[in-house]
Amino acid sequence: MICQHSSCQAAGSEKVLFAFQVGNLPPNTIVMSTGCQGQCSSGPTVRILPEETWYCRVKVTDIPAIVEEHLKQGKPIKDKFNPRIHQFDFDDT
Repeated sequence: MICQHSSCQAAGSEKVLFAFQVGNLPPNTIVMSTGCQGQCSSGPTVRILPEETWYCRVKVTDIPAIVEEHLKQGKPIKDKFNPRIHQFDFDDT
């Protein structure tokens, strides 16, 4: 789910949405745009379901890693986590 509210669009969410749409996604992956997800100060916001992973400040250059590591290998990219949502999901290592 990629936010397309005006604040996320100003930060480039339309390009992020397009990059996901044309990316080499795993089968049965659905890409959808959403309205505001309430994270305007940290957009573009990308939310991965069903595990509720929230990525913030996503750039087109982040998409290949999100697809390969998270969507295909099941390894979320912690340095792109939204810290407001995932405040307890960070390692000290």
